[in-house]
Amino acid sequence: MLKEGYLYEFGPFRLDPVERLLLRDGKAVPLTPKAFELLLLLVENSGHLLRKDGLMQRVWPDAIVEEVNLAQNISAIRRALCAMGTEEKYIETVPKGGYRFTAPTHKVPREGPSTRDHDKPAVEQAAADQEYGPQRAWARVRHRANWLVTIALLTSAAFGLGFDVAGSRDTLVRFFYPRQIHSVVVLPLENLSADTSREYFAEGMTDALITDLARIRGLRVISRTSAMRYRGTKKSLGEIASELKVDAAIEGTVTRSDDRVRLNVQLIDATKDHHLWAESYERDLRDVLSLQNELAHAIAVQVRHELAPGAEGRRRQVHPEAYENYLKGRFRWNERTEAGLRGGIKHFHKAIELDPAYAQAYAGLADSYIMMANWGFMAPAEAYQNAEAAARKALQLDNQLAEARASLAYATFLYRWDWAEAEKLFRSAIELNPSYATAHHFYSVYLMAEGRHAEAQSEIRRAQELDPLSLIINSVVGWIYYEGRRYDQAIEQCQTTVQMDPSYAPALLDLGTIYLKTGEYQKAIAQFERARTLVGDKGVVLSYLAQAHALSGDKVAAKKILRSLESVSGPIFVSPWDFALIHLALGNREKSLSFLEQAVDQHVGWVVRLGVDPALDGLRAEARFTKLERRVGVPRAG
Repeated sequence: MLKEGYLYEFGPFRLDPVERLLLRDGKAVPLTPKAFELLLLLVENSGHLLRKDGLMQRVWPDAIVEEVNLAQNISAIRRALCAMGTEEKYIETVPKGGYRFTAPTHKVPREGPSTRDHDKPAVEQAAADQEYGPQRAWARVRHRANWLVTIALLTSAAFGLGFDVAGSRDTLVRFFYPRQIHSVVVLPLENLSADTSREYFAEGMTDALITDLARIRGLRVISRTSAMRYRGTKKSLGEIASELKVDAAIEGTVTRSDDRVRLNVQLIDATKDHHLWAESYERDLRDVLSLQNELAHAIAVQVRHELAPGAEGRRRQVHPEAYENYLKGRFRWNERTEAGLRGGIKHFHKAIELDPAYAQAYAGLADSYIMMANWGFMAPAEAYQNAEAAARKALQLDNQLAEARASLAYATFLYRWDWAEAEKLFRSAIELNPSYATAHHFYSVYLMAEGRHAEAQSEIRRAQELDPLSLIINSVVGWIYYEGRRYDQAIEQCQTTVQMDPSYAPALLDLGTIYLKTGEYQKAIAQFERARTLVGDKGVVLSYLAQAHALSGDKVAAKKILRSLESVSGPIFVSPWDFALIHLALGNREKSLSFLEQAVDQHVGWVVRLGVDPALDGLRAEARFTKLERRVGVPRAG
């Protein structure tokens, strides 16, 4: 029997209002009843803005529901439309307005017979399996409770008698002990604020949520760098989960209005694309730290893990403007450029000025100064001392702050050369926050510098598990192979990192450095020139280029670069470590040792590599070099 009416067609989809089906190439795409109603409203009004309150009244006419339910269903629709790899953006979010269906939509006559009755149950069941809402979740709990006594008796019998008829014992175990979530990714929170320039706020809240969840014991939380790469992605949740190897995802929205913040979040089983939990929070901005703590605790309950000791202690109020400056500081810090780091330092200082007891702002300041020193943007003695002072102040205010402990450990290692104290601090930072990828990353460099290469690889691989898309972490994997003289693996890893982002200069420099050691000088020069094109005439890039020309036999070109570096003046810092490597490549051993002595005197961070760096193998028999190793306190490689 034919049915009257029409279908809505957009992209590869057809929406059937009569059969209440979303079809793609004739195949049903599961949607819950409410999600279908919502999609139908949007499609019927394609191109027009539908306000949130109006949508909620139409979809839930006889119920009082939270706005989070609307956001959850919009999210479910978006995933359904993108689940088959389509790239179109169908639903536009209008901040403080509502939603608009943006795809061109056409009415087409209904063709062929209606969906046969025996096809409906599978579709309806698929939709029912995805139905989400606190009321339904509790209904399921109550339903299970009705059978509790009976099934408990069966379970007791199955275990007591050892029966496992047709797998009944395993079924009963799964019924009462559902799969525990061991890993999660926090997808970038969507900014619904009217002011679109406040993207930093949504990003900062995402970062804060990741940090707080990382304190949940036994839960692997994907780090910020990898999570942020999925901003605006069209990939399905299943694809993201597969790439990151996670069990669940957290997604949501954040709205900032004056000094109020509203956060809507939901926890989703990534393998089944099934909602597990959702909640909406609204607080005064002063209480945002308490909000973050409350949210982390709620999620810990849902994933059946416990917060680490001390993680409950952050319930203090924070000055709203100080919090904004902290978020802006982290936003700039994550740019990893000189301008970004300097801008971040200004914001952290402003946050501290407004709220002198703000421990996280001091931790951000410490991280910034460490990067300034490591990337050659600031004289190391000044930068590391500033980092150490800021980290100590942060720990004075909050002794359980893992980020501050990791920063203090790195400064203690790179500047103080107190190896034993640094390792103690690294271990305590990791114990406080096992999912803090940066702590594993920094600790791996420490282990590498001590010549403990197997342990270093273990730590950097752990960092890579937590932050698989981080370019710096993937680059350090190759760097540790290089320092361990496993050149083939080092080249392979660096090439992988370059493929991840061909514009990432540090990976190009690392790859070129390995080629120097394997004698492939023209390949090295090619990598260094690529890096030079990307970042300009930075001291470290020119240093590597000079080394390559010198080792390849073109000493004229090498000396020309050396003279240009010697004439550099102003705020640009050129490390004596770089000069030492150039002179060594030119065969000037005495000058190379003199510059290494200067590097030690100035506490250039990378002198901790004296005992392991292959580039320095030609100096190891020198008495002056041995003396430098003793000053820094590292064991000799060998």
